[in-house]
Amino acid sequence: MSKVSIKPIAGTQNRVVVEAAPAEEKTAGGLIIPDTAKEKPQKGKVISISEVDEKGNKPAVKVGDVVLYGKYAGTEVTHGGKEYLIMRESDIFAVI
Repeated sequence: MSKVSIKPIAGTQNRVVVEAAPAEEKTAGGLIIPDTAKEKPQKGKVISISEVDEKGNKPAVKVGDVVLYGKYAGTEVTHGGKEYLIMRESDIFAVI
């Protein structure tokens, strides 16, 4: 994977750039899911992180971590033809 040139600015909380996992194409039973019924993914890979927040706290996640986040977390952005989410680190529920 090439290096992404998006670097989040922390502000009041650490920020994380996540590349969302692709939406599921089939159900567990093998049925194909049409585009209109696909759920927004809630899992993705951390691509970039802010260095520290205004209190000097470093992020708990690191680049390359696969994370679970809230359904409506983050702001969607397109860069270089790919879609990413920029979210607060607090929107991340778990590292898997």
